[in-house]
Amino acid sequence: MKNERTEILKLINEAREAGSRQSQACETLGISAKTLQRWSQEGNCGDGRLDAKSVPPNKLTEIERQRIITMVNKDIYADLSPAKLVPTLADQGIYLGSESTVYRILKSEGQLKHRQKAKPAKRNNAPMPLIANRPNQIYSWDITYLATDIRGVFYYLYLILDIYSRKIVGWQVYDTESSALAADLITDVCKREKIKRKELTLHSDNGSPMKGATMLATLQELGVMPSFNRPAVSNDNPYSESMFRTLKYRPNYPEKPFSSLAAARAWIESFVQWYNYEHLHSAIQFITPAQRHAGQDAKILAYRKEVLLGARAKNPNRWSGEIRNWEMVGEVYLNPAKQKTDTAKGAAA
Repeated sequence: MKNERTEILKLINEAREAGSRQSQACETLGISAKTLQRWSQEGNCGDGRLDAKSVPPNKLTEIERQRIITMVNKDIYADLSPAKLVPTLADQGIYLGSESTVYRILKSEGQLKHRQKAKPAKRNNAPMPLIANRPNQIYSWDITYLATDIRGVFYYLYLILDIYSRKIVGWQVYDTESSALAADLITDVCKREKIKRKELTLHSDNGSPMKGATMLATLQELGVMPSFNRPAVSNDNPYSESMFRTLKYRPNYPEKPFSSLAAARAWIESFVQWYNYEHLHSAIQFITPAQRHAGQDAKILAYRKEVLLGARAKNPNRWSGEIRNWEMVGEVYLNPAKQKTDTAKGAAA
């Protein structure tokens, strides 16, 4: 670098002696007049910015630094962050340094980490994406409260939904939450739907009935693969959440609490009958869940398409574009990866 500067100074001096202006010579060589002036000073052979050795006057001494390290590692302060340590010491008339200073020293010593006895916050990864392309492949299930005429007492609706067809494949109302009752329900559904081993995945939240020993043992015996939400993340089970909203916002949902277990079961039975066999579900091209579950949706949608094409052929002037899309809904995703997010919108009832 020194030899390069010497060569540049020599070239500029030669240019000046030949009659060139110093400013033009500097511009040609890509340096400023200030830089030339600094390089021309006797004894200035380095970059003053890089060679500066000045020490900040307020820098902590090594003794002060060690005092902070010793203090933060005392048992009574070991679980305090610097944000709490500084005011705690100040209340005792002690000031060793600012919060940022303590943070900086802890970082340099490799101690800037979770300091409390409690386990640090853990990031829960999203459940594995699941794809259903036929009925009886992925079920979603949950339990919801049904109010009774006794304050603080509830009935519990256990409901299992096939996410591909949206059909309610199993339900029951009980007066308690129980892993054993849930196990009985899924056993009954698997027998009725003739589920084979390792054919079905059952998704739910992390409630005790879902993860109880009896339920998990039953799933293992049936050959059903369990899948669970992240803790406290209801969005991981959107199909069941959407189903319960549809149920409780039905126009004929009782305004008054259920007076008995029999009354609750009777109303849920009528709802399931309507939902499975009459409800034209918007997420599956306005086919009833029972029709899709039975594999009738392709034929029904093809017939609708023929009707609209025939209507357009008779009165083409009434059509400004293509007919309505009646293509069959294909794969259904549960907790899809980000690039598949739009598909998850089909969860809404």
